[in-house]
Amino acid sequence: MTAETDDDTRPATISRVAELAGVSRATVSRVMNGSSTVAPHLAERVRRAAAALNYQPSVLARSLAVGRTTTIALVVPDLANPMFQDVLRSLSHAAATQGHRLLVADSEENVAEEGLIALEARRRCDGLVLCAPRMPDDELAALAPKLAPFVLVNRDAVGLSVPSVTVDYAAGIRDLVSHLQGLGHRRLAYLAGPPTSASNLQRLSTLRGFAAAGRVELVEHECGATFSDGHAVAGRLLDDGCTAVIAYNDLVAFGALSGLHELGVSVPGQISVAGFDDIPFAQYTTPPLTTAAVPPTELGERAWQRLWALLNGEPPPADARFRPRLVVRGSTGPAASANGA
Repeated sequence: MTAETDDDTRPATISRVAELAGVSRATVSRVMNGSSTVAPHLAERVRRAAAALNYQPSVLARSLAVGRTTTIALVVPDLANPMFQDVLRSLSHAAATQGHRLLVADSEENVAEEGLIALEARRRCDGLVLCAPRMPDDELAALAPKLAPFVLVNRDAVGLSVPSVTVDYAAGIRDLVSHLQGLGHRRLAYLAGPPTSASNLQRLSTLRGFAAAGRVELVEHECGATFSDGHAVAGRLLDDGCTAVIAYNDLVAFGALSGLHELGVSVPGQISVAGFDDIPFAQYTTPPLTTAAVPPTELGERAWQRLWALLNGEPPPADARFRPRLVVRGSTGPAASANGA
């Protein structure tokens, strides 16, 4: 038998490869799946037969046979946010080093649909990364058995034995407030993020703690997570007597900066503005944005390390928690009263 030629016009199948190579279908399957249990001379015959027939194994069939898709999924609340884009990029690169591809699903801040989206994504892949999920703790706990294996990013696993990679948002807020206090600011406005965001609740709780201790006066504005949300609230900042603003994230801060500029308000001469995340554009705003830097690349990489361990039946590394780094730029300055204004 030789595997050099075959004039049969039938479609190339595993059966034809087995027939041409003079081996069983099971042997062909093992060779195609990279098994090392096939004798080298038989494996070579199979490969030559497959090449002669231009046979390409079905990815779906292989996945069903080995119980793996070599695909993972990432679910985010808003893919338009550069912060989540950076997590996506780093997770994708990390997974690729182990031959895995990445599916991405965006819940578009729709809490009611988020669980269904996560379940659908999980059915199509081997594992899941939930990035900043908005769903309530009880819903997440109920879904956890159906989503496993999965890893949480930007969300503590309350009462769950699920690996997590989080950011210490409370520490980031404390650093921003301390920075503003050092500049003479006492009355602060907070542009709140989505009410279902766990990280927003951490920020808000920390700020309220400062206010309860009498260290600052706090004015809260319902806002959101986008540029347009920050832009829409800019006019209200002139009416509450605050000398500084802390925005839920950099996108909201960008919107506030734009709205204040349109209103002829000097930043930081009349009001200081700070963001959160340090997305790539933050240093290029006018003025450049003071913010708390979060490491999205490390979030994605650490999430993959934990998911990869779960996929291989190994204990995942301990939960990781990152402290943001204060980055002071031109959007914050001395309070107006400190300038004698």
